[in-house]
Amino acid sequence: MVVRFAIPNKGRLQEPAIRLLEDAGIGAVDREERQLFARTRDPELELVFVRAQDIPSLVEKGAADLGITGYDLVLESGAKVVKLLDLGFGFARMVVAASEKSGIRAVKDIRPGARVTTEFPNLAGRYFARKKLRVELSRVSGAAEIAPIVGVADLIVDLTSTGTTLRTHGLRVIDTLFETSAWLVANRQSMREKRAKLEEVKTALESVVRARGKKLVMMNVPESKLAAIKRVMPGMAGPTVSRVEAAKPMLAVQAVVEAELVEEIVRKAKRAGARDILVVPIERVLP
Repeated sequence: MVVRFAIPNKGRLQEPAIRLLEDAGIGAVDREERQLFARTRDPELELVFVRAQDIPSLVEKGAADLGITGYDLVLESGAKVVKLLDLGFGFARMVVAASEKSGIRAVKDIRPGARVTTEFPNLAGRYFARKKLRVELSRVSGAAEIAPIVGVADLIVDLTSTGTTLRTHGLRVIDTLFETSAWLVANRQSMREKRAKLEEVKTALESVVRARGKKLVMMNVPESKLAAIKRVMPGMAGPTVSRVEAAKPMLAVQAVVEAELVEEIVRKAKRAGARDILVVPIERVLP
């Protein structure tokens, strides 16, 4: 049995997807540039590199058992796939934006027949239909933000992560359709016939996603200070405590904590009497 796994061959999702596979221990083996297929460290798993926008339909049709693609692309395609896991990268918003010079400040300002340029005609069409707005939609393959500048559109529907590109081109966000990120998706039939293997891949990726942004904090604590230390060491399920063989009663305390909390926890722990503090990176967290 071989599971075929579709990966973006370019774009903003490619590098994080490849890095995720590497961190999960199932990265490509001996892949050359522009190579469409690649073996992995798992003999039952094969990678195929295709456009991110093609992955939903390829997975739906069974040409691939698994795929990594944007949630926005799944919605745009309308593909019937199983959404297995939010991978925690590729965050963006799908927005409606208008030129600062257009006078459009809100959806209510959009006039019938307004020209809309987008890479996502299905999503845009459904949005304006819900708003009961008749607009003229045109599709582009990229750089939609240029359209209002050159006078071929009044509005765009596009993805934005920080909004910087839109502001640079003199555009104002007037509404947000939804938020998106990269997802692991699966073919419905494959989930029945190859479920064990697909779940194995999901678990490997999920362990990496769960570990990101977390650190293991370890310290030695006088037994008399344990109560105070436990108040500053939240952890995923509370701290782990074990006894240290020492002349004076001493305990070893460790917990997995959010990376942004490490500095505060270390400071409070030292103040409460902890010593020999170690902060260790975490590669994977298995539930």
